[in-house]
Formats: sequence, structure tokens, C-alpha cells
Amino acid sequence: MKYESTELIHGYTNRILTIDLGESSIEATELDPQVRDFFLGGRGLGLYLLHQATKATTKPTDPENPLILANGPLGGIPQFPGTAKAMAISLSPLTGVPGVSNFGGYFGAFLKYAGFDALQVTGKAGHDIMIVIDGFKGEVIIEDMSHIDEAFDIEKMIDEKFTAAGYDRRSIAFMTTGIGADHTTFGCINSHYYDVTKPTPAGKGIYRTKQAGRTGIGTVMSDKGIRAIVVLATYPQGDNPYGAEDWEKAKDAGKRLHKVVKDVDPTSLRMSRKGSAGLITFMNKDEYQSLPVNNFQAGSDPRAPQICGKFYEDHLFEHRGMDGCFPGCNLQCTKGGWVTLVSGDHKGQKVWVDGPEYETAAGFGSNLGIWSAEFILEANWHCDNYGIDTISTATLMAFLMECLQRGFLTADECDGLDLVWGNEAASLEFIHRLARGKSELVKVAGKGMLPLFEWVATKYQKKTGVDPRPELNLFAMQTKGLPFSFYRTHRSLSMQGSYAAASDIGAHHAAAWLIKADLLGAFPTFEEKAWALISYPRVRLGNDNLGLCKLPWVDVFNPESAKRTEGDIHINPASQEIYADFFNAMLGTDMTWQEIFTQTDRDINLQRVMNVMRYGRDTSGYDWIPDRAIGPTDDSLYESEAAYNDAEVVGILGKEVTGMATVEKRGVLMEFRKLELRKLIEVYYAERGWNANGVPFIDTLQEIGLWEFLTIQAQGSIMALQE
Repeated sequence: MKYESTELIHGYTNRILTIDLGESSIEATELDPQVRDFFLGGRGLGLYLLHQATKATTKPTDPENPLILANGPLGGIPQFPGTAKAMAISLSPLTGVPGVSNFGGYFGAFLKYAGFDALQVTGKAGHDIMIVIDGFKGEVIIEDMSHIDEAFDIEKMIDEKFTAAGYDRRSIAFMTTGIGADHTTFGCINSHYYDVTKPTPAGKGIYRTKQAGRTGIGTVMSDKGIRAIVVLATYPQGDNPYGAEDWEKAKDAGKRLHKVVKDVDPTSLRMSRKGSAGLITFMNKDEYQSLPVNNFQAGSDPRAPQICGKFYEDHLFEHRGMDGCFPGCNLQCTKGGWVTLVSGDHKGQKVWVDGPEYETAAGFGSNLGIWSAEFILEANWHCDNYGIDTISTATLMAFLMECLQRGFLTADECDGLDLVWGNEAASLEFIHRLARGKSELVKVAGKGMLPLFEWVATKYQKKTGVDPRPELNLFAMQTKGLPFSFYRTHRSLSMQGSYAAASDIGAHHAAAWLIKADLLGAFPTFEEKAWALISYPRVRLGNDNLGLCKLPWVDVFNPESAKRTEGDIHINPASQEIYADFFNAMLGTDMTWQEIFTQTDRDINLQRVMNVMRYGRDTSGYDWIPDRAIGPTDDSLYESEAAYNDAEVVGILGKEVTGMATVEKRGVLMEFRKLELRKLIEVYYAERGWNANGVPFIDTLQEIGLWEFLTIQAQGSIMALQE
């Protein structure tokens, strides 16, 4: 398809690229201004497109389930820090409800530069293909390609193909997945871009990757036959290249946030040196007990410094060159380093690894009882190369390890793999087998936590006649089918509520990462914890809509915020005001940051509506977390933190507990914490304008203007569940 280029207006192209692989059709359609202005972009726009394309009965593997990649109006503008983010959206193969995942790199920006606010792909090709969006030629083509199993081999093929055709590597951005996405429901998508500054053994310059890892959207991409999506583009030029209403004001906002990052990061989290893995040190503190160890059984370990950000900074990260995942971001937190592989088909090869992020370091490190940074780097590389989510993979492996620990499985039932805590060789071999679906165990594990749970339960019950499901439920770490990301939430009721109810995609931290602020005392009262479940997702998911990275806001605390005497200083209001200036300058509005991010209620409610369409009257039943995320699930775990737990029980009972049996104390503690979480969820529902079953009231949807954007089927589903 040929198309004409257009100028950006207020950061928008005002066009969507739609591809139907079944019909071999390609169209550039106008973005309805009403839709654009209501959903803004990114996650919100993607959810709207998904809602319109699917029905309550649509399955993730159905041809009509779209793969959507969407940027936002503030994305791709290098004059402001952290504008690299775009969103991948589809029905999740893991959960069946809408899945979203943000990703960095150049792809979202280049898609905009090439002329589109979103790409929507439906249908199935029936064979491997590559989609090429050429912004230089104004052309979109679908090419057949030979089957390539590994993402980094696809990367090499794309590099050779397009550099031979005369394209500069800095003008090439692309998305890939690999063989692991073929054999799992948690396939990830790699976002590749060329970093001309990074030293390599051969000189300078290397492709780097960020991932859309969560909810299995790489599996949807693979199921459609798409092996790669390539965008060829260059940066807009001119006096006001992004169509800002007030370009000087937009640039000034960027300068101000640049200064905050420059002044603060070197003396605080030092993300430009440690990346997000520096968070391990905080979560591992004795007083917080929030770093998951051995499938969330413990919350800290003295060996954590071996996998913390400081260790990577001193021993493994390559600091030369630029470490931003998009030009203009001086946070520079995209760290990486070289490691020599010790397993798999590439054993002995020295490879570049982008990462690990905190989640991957904690998941393949502490949560598997493995304290080797080199192992974590290697596991990270293999997952990226195979196209599988590191978080889901590590959580599933930890579940299997605990099943062996507690006698629900044997090594023979695990294909002879000795999946015990700390076994690096067995863990790497499991990843290789998982990616290729080579046995019954890994085929089931590739389907996700819920099928794996049933497989273990069935095997054990056949052997013993005892149903292990009640006990397995305690530590199968998932919500709505999505494996947990890596925060142990025993000491953060707010984060429990986030995992249970505020994150409608399942147990992920993106919507309401409240644990750090909660541990620091930001929400001392129950009412403040409930309000945080409303206010923080507005900002965090609002950033996803706009095309912004959260880290320059959430991990760089503006000193001016500390001077505020009213409101929540932990939400970093001084920096929020800079974001508001940027937003208003680009879009020509005059809104406070609170007003800007309150708009996020629209897509938060839309996602909830789509969940209700799947779950019906059982919706509230899915808003819960395993007992392991709430407190100690056996007496030994209670006793490992006896002083803290006893003090809480004393507060609950109003009397001393000396001489009281551990099992009794634990029962009191768990009952109380569950009641508190249930109460928090109920208050959250009420604050959101949802009924006791977690279903939005019609009045709520009408008041925020969402009702008219819902399909007739969705309106009918909501009306039927209003009592």
C-alpha cells in the first residue's frame, strides 16, 4: 500500500494503519477526533480499538483478536526525558481478558514518524511474514519470510536486508518474537533499535532491545504468523516538528525535567549506573521484607548484594556510550553488559544482554534461590532470544521448585530436572526446553500457571488419593491467570490491593506500584491506602496513554516536592506540574496535572467493562491474591519473622501472645489481613463507582462519558449486572 505523509498536529498523525492478514488488505484510516480526544493514545486508544474489534466470546487465538501497537501524543519527542514508551494490546492468551504491555525503544516513535498513531493487525497469515512500514517511501508491504526460530537471528537478517538496501541502521526500528512464543502463552515481543554509541569487541554500535513482556502478546503475534514488524523512518524536522501548540513552552518543560534528573539521580537511586536492579537493595531491607525469596516464602536474604544494582554497576554493566532507550532521556537507565553463555546452542558465545531490570533480577535471582548475576544475565538473554516473558517464566519455575520442596512433585515427574532452589544448570535447561515445548511438563508450563497448577494437582491426587489444590492454591502465585511480578507484599496492604483489584490485567505492578511509597509511610491510614489505589493508577496508566516512561517521574524525586505542605508529596507533585506544562504546550490545553490524569479513569473503566464481559457475576471473585502474598502460609514462615508477626497479633488482640501456639497466632494474623484486604477492595470499588461485585454502575460510565463508546453488547452486559 502506498500512502502520503502528513504533518504531526499536537503530537498526532491522526491515522491508524489497519492490516487484515486473512484478507491481505492494508488501509490507512483516519483516527476519529472524538476517539482521539477521549482516549488520548497508547493504552487507552489500544483498548478502545480492541473493544470495538472483539466480542465477549472472542478468544485470544481467534483471527479477529487484533494485535495493536500504539504510541501516544507525547511519545517520540526527544526534547523531553522518557518519551520512548508505546503499548502492545490484545486479548491475553494467559488470562482471556485484555492484555497490555508497555515497551521502550524507538519503535513507537518511528511508527509515528512514519505516519501512524497505531497499528492494528487482524487475521492470520498461515505462514511466517514480515510487515514493513517504510516512512521514506510512504509504503507498507507484507513480505513472506523463511522461518527463523530466534529473535537475534531475525535481528541479523533484518540488519543485513535493510542496510544492503541503503538504509542507515539508525533509521531502522523493529519488533520480533521467537520460538518460545510459538510454544507458550506468555510470548514476549522484542523492540530492537540501534545504539551507535555502545562499545563492542568490533568497535562501536549494537542493536539493543526492550520488551513488551507481559500478558503474552508475543504469542498473539506468533499465532498470526508475524515474525517481525519493521519501521523505517527518521525524525521530523522544522521549527515545530511535532506540531505543538506552544513549542517553546514544550521545550522549556523538557529542560526543567532534564535538570531535575541531572541533579537528583547521581545522589539518589543512581539509575544511570545501576538501572532498575538497584531496587533490590531497598526491597531486601530487614524492615521491609519485600524481596521475594524462594517463591515469596521469605522477604530478604544476606546474599542479595550478589545480585543487586551495585554489583552489576561494579562488575558487569558497560557504562561507556549512551544508555537511554530513546534520544533525549538523560536518566540513562537502560543498562546492559556482556556475558559468556554456559548453556544452550550458543554455549561459549559472548553476547550482549540488555538488562536485567529489577523484575528479571529478582525473578531469576532471589525468587529461585539463585545468587549469581551472570546466571541472571544468561537467563535474560535466552528469554529475549526465544521470545518469552522473564517474569512469567521465573514465577512458573519457582512454583515447580516449591512443589518439589513440599513433595507434590518428584524430579522424575520434572523430566529428570532437579528443580531445587539454587540449581542454575537445571533452571537454564528448563528454559531451553520450555521454549521448544519438548516434553509434557514444559508443554503444560507453557500454557501458564493455571494449567500447570491443575497438572500438578492431578498427578499428586492420582498417586496419593489426596487433593492438594487447597495447599497448592496458597503458593501458586497468580491473579486472573497472570503470574506475579516480584514484590512480596506482606507489609504493604496497598500493594496487595494493587495486585488484587487495581491491576485488571492480573498480578502486575504497572497500574499501581505502591509498595515503595507504602513502606516509606506515604499512606498511614486505611483511607489513604484506598485513595492511592485510585490516584496512582491515574498517573501511571496515564503515562502509558501519552507515550511517557514513568521512571523520570517516580524514581527521580523532585526536591521541590518535599517543600509542599499539602497533598501527597510521594506522588512527586513538582515534577507532575512539569509534565502538565509539557502536555498543555503540546495539546493546546490548560489543565492541572490532576485534571490531565483523571482522564485515565476512562480507559481504566473500559478495561474493567471488558473484564466484566468475560467474568460476569464472578468478576469480584477474580479480584484476589494467593495467601502467600498476604502473609505466612505455614508456621515456619510465621516464625521466621516472629517478632514482627507477634507484634501485629498483639495489636489485633489487644493482649500479649506469650505461650500462644504459632498455628493459632498465624490464624489470627491471616484472618485479620484478609479482612483488611477485602475491606480495602470494597472501598476501592466504591471510590471507583462500581458495585459490590466490581461492576461499574451505568451512572459512573455515563458521568465520565464512556457509555457512548461501548458496544451494544457491552452495554447489555453492564445493564444485566447492575443489582
